[in-house]
Amino acid sequence: MILHTLLDYDTLRIIWWLLLGILLVGFAVTDGFDLGTGTLLPFVANTDLERRVVINAVGPVWEGNQVWLVLGGGAIFAAWPQLYAVSFSGFYLAMAAVLLALILRPVAFKYRSKRDSLAWRATWDWALFVGGFVPALIFGVAMGNVLQGVPFRLAPDQQIFYEGGFFALLNPFAVLCGLVSVAMLIMHGAAWLVLKTDGLVASRARAWGIRAAVATVVLYAVAGVLLWGFVDGYRITSAVVTAGPSNPLFKTVEAGVAGSWFANYAAHPWTQFAPAAGIVGALLTLMALVRRREGVAMLTSSLSIAGIVLSVGASMFPFILPSSIQPQASLTVWDASSSHLTLFIMLVATCIFLPLILAYTSWVYKVLWGKVVPDDISGGKSHAY
Repeated sequence: MILHTLLDYDTLRIIWWLLLGILLVGFAVTDGFDLGTGTLLPFVANTDLERRVVINAVGPVWEGNQVWLVLGGGAIFAAWPQLYAVSFSGFYLAMAAVLLALILRPVAFKYRSKRDSLAWRATWDWALFVGGFVPALIFGVAMGNVLQGVPFRLAPDQQIFYEGGFFALLNPFAVLCGLVSVAMLIMHGAAWLVLKTDGLVASRARAWGIRAAVATVVLYAVAGVLLWGFVDGYRITSAVVTAGPSNPLFKTVEAGVAGSWFANYAAHPWTQFAPAAGIVGALLTLMALVRRREGVAMLTSSLSIAGIVLSVGASMFPFILPSSIQPQASLTVWDASSSHLTLFIMLVATCIFLPLILAYTSWVYKVLWGKVVPDDISGGKSHAY
């Protein structure tokens, strides 16, 4: 319990804010190329054999990659219960669409090659496209709405009331953020296919990756300009109590503050690394794909994704989920966490199990390293999809 005493409440809150960002980046980087590959499937593979090559490029690892999604959801549930409650109730239909798409994906993997019918296989190929495109789009749309503020309020007893509608989530800025997400994951999926395949599939994936890298830079830059000039942010106007109770209503917040989401970049210049990595990483991916440096393209696309995801958290800190109709109820790092003891116990568990997950994941990728070639599929091997 000595360590529990040394790690005070505000330190643990920061640690778990950072860990949440790490888990989100882990999911976006690992499962991101799965989603990007699924989105690219109808466009990079023309024959049944080529489609099976694409599917088998992610087939052995996609299930393990989704561990990061489970870890992220579990971390939100345990460390930030109010964030979990608001987001999963407010974004209920959107989350349901994501889950349906993610459920559709494993079914498509397993059933797709069970019959020789062209219509049967084409149907499951488009199911894999839906399973990749829909989550990529919705995750980005969700981030766009978070940056604008979500229409929820808290009663004095902290009961949560969400007062928005599903189609209100599809506003222009949020859709733009969704397109940023789709573009960066297509870029990432293309980099993975270039790394894991050869021939015509790799050539087509390279072409799509180049287009997606350009789109990522342009769309992300446009989103940044709009965030600066047209999307108003939030600012805490009362004294900030970093180790106080988890009650968002104990503070006052001013909404409609122009340019406030860029204040952290001016106050803490090192945070500018995040958006810079998002743009530079995509440009380096573009160069690597053009020069056929497949390993470099995978690393730089991962850098771009990490930068784009982290830039959201860096710009909003200490806000986690602003409220557009009751700014005082906005959730922040300092008033939306679990108890001191809960955060400490979770940190201990994380320090034990996260290295094991990283070690196992690294071992799996090492064992399964190498390109997927048509002979691996046409040879009748039972492990191939």
